[in-house]
Amino acid sequence: MSFDTRTRYSGLAMVLHWLIAVLVIVQWQIAVAAEGAPTREAGGVIMANHFALGVVIFAVVAVRLVWRQMSPPPPPVTGHAPWERTFARLVHFAFYAFLLVMPLAGWIALSTFGEPISVWGLFQLPALPVPQNPALGEVIFELHGASGIALLVLIVLHALAALKHTILDKDGTLFRMLPFGTPRS
Repeated sequence: MSFDTRTRYSGLAMVLHWLIAVLVIVQWQIAVAAEGAPTREAGGVIMANHFALGVVIFAVVAVRLVWRQMSPPPPPVTGHAPWERTFARLVHFAFYAFLLVMPLAGWIALSTFGEPISVWGLFQLPALPVPQNPALGEVIFELHGASGIALLVLIVLHALAALKHTILDKDGTLFRMLPFGTPRS
């Protein structure tokens, strides 16, 4: 994919953006399914997928950050107000922070139980050398869950802002992250 990077993100940036979006939605649904599992054991089996996918999300987000340094995003749309640009930068920073810190927090919390993370049997992340403290692990898991809710709120705000700019302002903002449509400079 080759795009005009003065108005659009690169093809790889688009693929990584939408891949992360799908993975986060799947991750959220796995967590919901685990909470609704009929037994603790069934919930544990479902959560094993949540832990494995967290490792994948962390890796994809790390690649996205490296690519962002190698291929900077297009400049902001000229019609956006200064507060909108600032808000967009803050939301993007928060996305990266949540998407990197949440998997690490999950790994630390699981490590307080002395548990490694199996990534679907392909490889295993060992438990970190932290004191075994299940009570602390539960607190970290609670903060991890609250962070997940905050991340979902940011996702909704991000989507609404993209739709507002594209539909109401007609400035083509959404098309900067899609291989079709007409983005504006």
